[in-house]
Amino acid sequence: MGLKSKQQYFESLKDGREVFWGGERIEDVTTHPKFKIPLDVAAADYNYDDADARDVLTYTTEEGTQANRIFQIPRSSDDLMARVELYKHASIISGTSGVFMALLGIEDQLRAVKPMYADNIQRIYKHARDNDLRAAELITDAKGDRSRKAHQQDDPDLYLRIVERNDKGIVVRGAKLHITGAAIVHELVVMPTKTMNADEADYAVSFSVPANTPGVKMINRNFAPAELNEFDYPASARFSMPESFIVFDDVFVPWDRVFLAGEYELSMAFALSLGLWERTAGLIEAMEISQVMVGLAQLVTEQQGKGRNPAALSTIAELICYAETIRMGMEHACTNLETTPSGMVHPNVLAVNVAKYYYANNYHLMVKNLHDLAGGLVMTLPEEADLRSNEVGGYLRKYLHTKDDVDIEVRMRVYNLIRDLSADAYGGWQQVVSLQAGGGLFAQRVMMNRSYDMDAAREKALAHAGVVSA
Repeated sequence: MGLKSKQQYFESLKDGREVFWGGERIEDVTTHPKFKIPLDVAAADYNYDDADARDVLTYTTEEGTQANRIFQIPRSSDDLMARVELYKHASIISGTSGVFMALLGIEDQLRAVKPMYADNIQRIYKHARDNDLRAAELITDAKGDRSRKAHQQDDPDLYLRIVERNDKGIVVRGAKLHITGAAIVHELVVMPTKTMNADEADYAVSFSVPANTPGVKMINRNFAPAELNEFDYPASARFSMPESFIVFDDVFVPWDRVFLAGEYELSMAFALSLGLWERTAGLIEAMEISQVMVGLAQLVTEQQGKGRNPAALSTIAELICYAETIRMGMEHACTNLETTPSGMVHPNVLAVNVAKYYYANNYHLMVKNLHDLAGGLVMTLPEEADLRSNEVGGYLRKYLHTKDDVDIEVRMRVYNLIRDLSADAYGGWQQVVSLQAGGGLFAQRVMMNRSYDMDAAREKALAHAGVVSA
C-alpha cells in the first residue's frame, strides 16, 4: 500500500505476465535489454525521493494519504492546471493511467443504469491509487472489414466480445491493438471502440484485469532498437516505449472488475470520455514538442548564419503560430472547464477537440517547415563515432564549421534531434501518433459538431441576415 519506490515498481512486474517480442517469450521484462529504456522512462514516475519532483508527482487524497497526482480527481481549474504540469514531467505510462479519469467521468451515467458498474469503477480506481499502480488503455479492436459491424465479421472475434456469462463473471475473447506500454503496467483497462447497437450487445464490454491474468498475451514492438547512442538518437534513446498487440484468449473477468457487459446504449460514452482525456494528454505533449520545434528552427537558422534572413524568419513565425495556437487552446480548455453531476471537472470538450484537430492537421506541415530550414544534413549528417574518429573527425570539424561562435558538437546535436524527432525512429512514431492518438481527424470533427453551440450560431446568422426570430 502507498507510494512505490522504483525498485518496488520493478519487482511488481515480475508476476508471470505473458510477454512476447520478435517471436521470443520474455520471462522477466525487468531484466530483458529490450525493456531497459522503457523501464527507465516509466520508473522516473516513481522518483518520489526527489523533493522537487515529489511536489509535482503527488497529492493528498481525500483520506489524507499520499498518492500519485495522476489519480487526483480534478475539482477546479487549479486541479486541472496541476495535472497539466504533471504531464509535462511524467512519462507516457502516467499518461495512459489517466484512463481512470475517463472511467470516473462516466460514473454518474453508469450508476443511473447499473450501480454495480459505478461501484466497480470506484473500487478499481482506489485499488490502483492506493497501490501506486499504472494502467494501459485498451480501446482499438482488430475491426476486420470496416464496412461491416462487429457481429457481421467473417470471424466474430475481430472485435473483443463476451463469449460466456456466469454467476462469477464473464469470459472474453478478442484482441486490442496499439496499446502503449502495456507490458510494463499493472492494469489493463478495456473499453468498447465505438457505439454498439442491439445486435452487438456482446461487444459492448468494459473491464479491468491485471496484466498477468491467464489468457492475456502481449505481443510487442518498438519504433527503435533497444541500444541507441544518445548523441545520434537524442529522443529515441531516451523516450522509447513498446506498443502491444494484446490477445484475450478466453479470459475470465470477475463481476467486480466489470464496468459494462451488454448495455450497448452506454458503449459510446466510454469512447467519448477516453477520447477527451487522451486528447488532453496529447495536447500537453504537443505544447512541448511544438515549442521544441520553434527552438530547433531558431537554432539551426542561427547556426547557418541566416538569423536575419526574411524567408527563414517567416517560416519560424509559422512555427510560432502553431505552437502558440496549441498552447492557447489548451489554456482555454482548462479555464473554461465543464463539470460532471458528481462534481468532477474536465477540460472544455469543444476546445480540446478543436486544438487537437489543429495540432494533428498541421503537424506534418510544421515538420516540412522545419526540414526546409534545416536542409539535407537532417538525414546525411555523419555519426558521433565519425566525429570522435582520429582519421575523419577533423574533417567533420573543418567542413561543418559555419561561424566561430557555433560549436560543431552543438550543431550536430541540433541536427540529430531534428532528424530523430521528425525523420527517423522516434519521428516515424510521432508522425503517426500526432494524427491517430485519441482518434483520427474525423473523430475530432464529429466531436466539434456535437459540442459546438449551433443554435446560437444559427440565430446569430439569421440576425445578421435581417431575419427576426419569432
